[in-house]
Amino acid sequence: MITETQEKDNFWLIIGGVVAAVVLTVVLIKGNEHGKYETTAKAIAEDAGYVAHKSENK
Repeated sequence: MITETQEKDNFWLIIGGVVAAVVLTVVLIKGNEHGKYETTAKAIAEDAGYVAHKSENK
């Protein structure tokens, strides 16, 4: 007598893992990019030439 054992289908588990990994990657990249814009905004605000140029265009 031969007994066959069926393997459990892990398709949705794998799809869920891939989706979670992609979401985590996007969140981490977005969080990392935020600091770059903050430093750039500070540098622009401190630049005297930019402030003078901005006040001329009002």
